[in-house]
Amino acid sequence: MNHQQLTNYINNLWDTSIIPTLIEYIKIPNKSPQFDADWESHGYMDEAVELIANWCREQAVNGMTLDVLQLKGRTPVIIMDIPGDNNKTVLLYGHLDKQPEMTGWSEGLGPWQPVIRGDRLYGRGAADDGYAAFASLTAIKALQEQNIPHARCVILIEASEESGSHDLPHYMDVLKEQIGTPDLVICLDSCCGNYEQLWTTTSLRGVLTATLSIDVLKEGVHSGAASGIVPSCFQILRQLLSRIESETTGEVLIKEMHVDIPKQRGEQAHLAAEVLGDAVFKDLPFHDTVNPREGTIADLILNRTWKPAISITGLSGVPSVENGGNVTLPSIKVKLSVRLPPTCDAEQAASALKTELETQPPYNANVRCDILDAASGWNAPAEAAWLNKAINEASMATFGKPAVSMGEGVSIPFMGMLGRKFPKAQFLITGVLGPEANAHGPNEFLHLPTVKKLTACVCHTLMAHSEDHYNP
Repeated sequence: MNHQQLTNYINNLWDTSIIPTLIEYIKIPNKSPQFDADWESHGYMDEAVELIANWCREQAVNGMTLDVLQLKGRTPVIIMDIPGDNNKTVLLYGHLDKQPEMTGWSEGLGPWQPVIRGDRLYGRGAADDGYAAFASLTAIKALQEQNIPHARCVILIEASEESGSHDLPHYMDVLKEQIGTPDLVICLDSCCGNYEQLWTTTSLRGVLTATLSIDVLKEGVHSGAASGIVPSCFQILRQLLSRIESETTGEVLIKEMHVDIPKQRGEQAHLAAEVLGDAVFKDLPFHDTVNPREGTIADLILNRTWKPAISITGLSGVPSVENGGNVTLPSIKVKLSVRLPPTCDAEQAASALKTELETQPPYNANVRCDILDAASGWNAPAEAAWLNKAINEASMATFGKPAVSMGEGVSIPFMGMLGRKFPKAQFLITGVLGPEANAHGPNEFLHLPTVKKLTACVCHTLMAHSEDHYNP
């Protein structure tokens, strides 16, 4: 491979064609079904699918077929099938649905307002995960441009990942024969510790989502008459949260949510800590006086990747500050997001959470915990020697630094399903969500130099996968 020719080809395609298309993609508010119940009638998802599918159709990729499938009542998928030069198969995965707007965007920025500032393309969805289809197909085109052999490639782009990939298993059943049995899976929906080298993800946490409802009154009552007699919803909420999480350390107290951390993953966390240093927390947008949780850098990495954590991500039943009157609230509802260790059984964790919150509620209040979603995480199988070599060489050729492996705290439900479906496959999980990229939050951006280099790394890995002396 002529690496300079590869770099020039990829950079030119990104600059002249992909970035302009991603700018149009950012403008589309195609929120995942969990955040837009009327997604089908709004038509934004179809618009995003059409935009990406049309770009892919316009690329001169040898022998490619492209289909858009949509089962009744389910989000669509794009599937591309590119013939290869041997009997091997690679499955490349991404998604195109988006998280909701969120508040707090900086002046001049917004979720559906694409803006390029320096090396950053701001807007919702480009980095998570609109770029995946473009990067995957571009890597294959770059190989063909230099007449370099590659395996058969199947590119699968779904539209329900941000809602837990609830539609994808149905498509995997429909596409079972077409996909076949891949021996390499490449997923471009993860994170990177910095923008200076290739980062591979060796584990992903599971996710458990629930709503906790607390009812104490049939209607609101003047706080002067009720306070001191009626237990407040927030008093009960504080007690219930203390059952599941230490308010002083943040440690999750439900034993079903903890696992033993594999030795290899601990070693990878310590190596990543040496590379990242205090950037692990300094790259987060803390207020000036706020400190991270206690522990070494490696401890913080393991907290984020192999230990459970509970976040409150939504609250209803509470008036805004401007509209808050002297009323004892009759009820509140909070949304809980629990990140689970990669090997934790999500169903058992969900059952334990529900039992802990609903059993003997304070003051015998009406308390209900409704489980919305429970998806187990993923721990990569042992990496083959050829893949480790290929990844490291790709990083050196493209970034000039060796690759780093680390678990991630995010969840990609599809990976757990793929791991069970293809137990003999090798996995390359990587992505562009690095420092300050803020996926799901305000000011989300795609780091353009990194996504170009990541595309080249995918190209190097596909070449190595196809070569017998790499991958016998």
